[in-house]
Amino acid sequence: MMTSHSMRQYIRHPTDIPIAIEKSQDDDSVAPEEQATRLQNISSGGMCCTTSRPYPVGEKVKVAIRAFSPPFEIIAEVMWCQYTTLGYETGLSFLSSEDAYAARMVEQICHIEHYKREVFINEGRMLSAEEAAQEWIDKFATEFPDSDPLAG
Repeated sequence: MMTSHSMRQYIRHPTDIPIAIEKSQDDDSVAPEEQATRLQNISSGGMCCTTSRPYPVGEKVKVAIRAFSPPFEIIAEVMWCQYTTLGYETGLSFLSSEDAYAARMVEQICHIEHYKREVFINEGRMLSAEEAAQEWIDKFATEFPDSDPLAG
């Protein structure tokens, strides 16, 4: 019997950690236009987010999470985009395995920061980054899917 851990392909992103998408130009540089968005899930090959406007399939965009110092930024390719009542669900593909690995590390940091805030709000405990990371790992790391889909 498969466990829920082995069946999960995506992880939920805490929606209180904002991300931004910048539209690229024809020469692969990135235009100054930017929009805030919500990341819905992330996998070893890409991510899905909700945007306020459509992006053409094949377009390259910069994905940025500026809640960190230095900010996390990667270029991704739009694989699909479809209208929903909440905006446009946009599927993005990472361009390299290094970007995919880095995105997953950022995803874990987002979850730890979210956990740190939730503990403060719900329990009144102020955790250091290290304490929050250790507690989150102890409680939730087994639910975090493997970065390698072929790993057993």
